[in-house]
Amino acid sequence: MNESLRLLEALLFAAPQPLAEADLAMRLGDGADVSGLLRELAARYAGRGINLVRLAGGWSFRTAPDLAPLLASERSVVRKLSRAAVETLAIVAYHQPVTRAEIEAIRGVALARGTLDRLLEAGWVRPTGRRATPGRPLNWVTTPQFLAHFGLDSLAELPGIEELRAAGLLDLGPAVLGDGAAAEQSNGLPDAEFDA
Repeated sequence: MNESLRLLEALLFAAPQPLAEADLAMRLGDGADVSGLLRELAARYAGRGINLVRLAGGWSFRTAPDLAPLLASERSVVRKLSRAAVETLAIVAYHQPVTRAEIEAIRGVALARGTLDRLLEAGWVRPTGRRATPGRPLNWVTTPQFLAHFGLDSLAELPGIEELRAAGLLDLGPAVLGDGAAAEQSNGLPDAEFDA
């Protein structure tokens, strides 16, 4: 194994989050074929206990998907996001950069105080500068952790309307308004979970 491949392997192994090819190129120096080295390293790890995968616009070692259930030694505590948090996360993902007022306009209701805070604590959204409008509101975007958690390489992999409709996750039919609780629970969005 050549030194560049060994260094690439060590960098990826030690990194706490996926590393972009540009970052790897800076560390490996001029003339290194980073794409070729990544392909070679991914091929070497294919079929092993860990795999080199592309996530969140970068590269990272991950447990082989078929072995993950066998490695669970603890039961993780799963907390469900509120329906408002799921809707807010979807709006940020599909409309970013987006302000709080824009989120409220799309949802049609005021955003609860802790909704963005919960998504921020989960590491799925972050503020990114201010809008050049009166009041200078914060813009919100998703993070690489959001992409990694949901197994996406980029936002381009988010499902479109037709895919959501085909999966039964998007209810575009007329709402039947009985009591308020039923109307709140029938907005057609799936629950999202994250590990505590």
